[in-house]
Amino acid sequence: MAAHWITALGLMLLLEGVVPMLFPRQWRDTMRRLTGFNDGQLRFIGLAAMLTGLAALALADLFS
Repeated sequence: MAAHWITALGLMLLLEGVVPMLFPRQWRDTMRRLTGFNDGQLRFIGLAAMLTGLAALALADLFS
């Protein structure tokens, strides 16, 4: 079970690092724009990301 968590963490970090590595200027500009968002907007973005991840996990489970 721990191996699955470590694998998931590794994949998350790998995917999170791709954009700043390949497109640092655009990533920085996006981060600057995000600092101007209010709490509700950031919460909505977080919720959308979580629901997308949940849907991806459900699809992966469906096809396994």
